[in-house]
Amino acid sequence: MKPLLGKNLSELQEIALSVGLQKFAGKQLAEWIYVRRVRSFDEMTNISLKGREALKANYFIGRHSPVREAVSKDGTRKYLFQIANPESQLSDSEPQFIESVYIPEDDRATLCVSTQVGCKMGCRFCMTGTLGFHGHLSAADILNQIMEIDHWAQANGQLPLTNVVFMGEGEPMDNLENVLRALEIMTASYGYAWSPKRITVSTVGIPAMKRFLDESECHLAVSMHNPFGVERAEIMPAEKLMHLTDVVKLLKQYDWTHQRRVSFEYICWAGKNDTPRHAKELLRLLKGLNCRINLIRFHEGVEQVATTNTESRHFPASDEKQMEWFQNYLTSNGLTTTIRRSRGEDILAACGMLVNSLTT
Repeated sequence: MKPLLGKNLSELQEIALSVGLQKFAGKQLAEWIYVRRVRSFDEMTNISLKGREALKANYFIGRHSPVREAVSKDGTRKYLFQIANPESQLSDSEPQFIESVYIPEDDRATLCVSTQVGCKMGCRFCMTGTLGFHGHLSAADILNQIMEIDHWAQANGQLPLTNVVFMGEGEPMDNLENVLRALEIMTASYGYAWSPKRITVSTVGIPAMKRFLDESECHLAVSMHNPFGVERAEIMPAEKLMHLTDVVKLLKQYDWTHQRRVSFEYICWAGKNDTPRHAKELLRLLKGLNCRINLIRFHEGVEQVATTNTESRHFPASDEKQMEWFQNYLTSNGLTTTIRRSRGEDILAACGMLVNSLTT
C-alpha cells in the first residue's frame, strides 16, 4: 500500500490508468487530495465506485493527525507527528517521530516543518543534532505536516497558514528529492497553488544547494553563524562539505534583486562571533550580494544541553546591547540586518530546540 499524498499530477494520472480509470481522473484525484483535502476515497464522489474500490485495494490517502501538542505562553504551538508513510526512508524499525511548529503573529501564521528524523549535520550548538539521524521523510510526510496543521488552524478559528519555512528537524538539501517534490506540489496549479515567495528553505550549505537554486523559486536561508571558515568548521562540520566562501560564490551567480530572497541565519555568541572583527568580515564576504542577515538570540535551554559527541561545549549568548551594536554596524554599512524575535522557547520550539520532547 502506498500513499497518494506526495504524488504529482503525472503520477496520479498513471495511477488512475493503472486501476482502470481514464487519465483525466488523475486531475480529479489531485483536486480531491490537494485542493479539497479529503481523508478518504469515499469522499471522491465524481470517481466511480468501482474506481474508488480499485484505489482502496492498492493505495491510501496518506493523511495522519499529530499525536501530541504543546502550547507556548506566546501562542506558538508545537506538534508531534509519528511517521506513518512507508515511503519515508527510516534507518530502523522503531517508531519514529518529528516535530512541527506553528507560529502566529499579527496577520501571519508560519509553519516550521521537518524534512528528516533528526539530523546528520552535527552542528555543535543544535539540540536537534543530539538526536542523531534516523531517516529521510517522504514528500507525503512533509506535506502531511502542512495539511494537518493548516486544517487544525482553520477548524479552531486560528489563522490559516500564510508561510512555510523548512527549518525544522533535518537538513532539507540532504533530502532534496523529497523536498523538491513537496515544493512542486505546494506551488503547482493542481496542488496548493502557493506562490514560492511564501516558502523559505534552509540549509547549512552543501553542494546539493545548487540543484535547489536551479529547480525552485522559493526563498533560501543559509545557516552561517560565523563568517570565518576555520571558526565555522569548529561548530559546523558541514563547512568541510562546502566552504562558506564557495556557498557565497555560488549565490552570487543568481539574481536576488527581484522577489526571491536569500538570507543568512546568525546565532550570536558573546565574544565568539559578535565582535567588530566578525562584523567587518561579514561585510567583506557578502559584498555585492543582495541579502539580509537575521541575528538570532541563543536560547538558554540550548546552552544547557548543547554537546559534541565527546564533550560538553559552552556557548555564552550575546547580550542585547551587543546584538544591537552588531545589527546597527552592519545596517549602517549597507547590509540589511534584523534581530529575530524568539518564539516558543518555553516548549522547546525555538530555533535549534526540536528534540522530539513531546515523546516523553
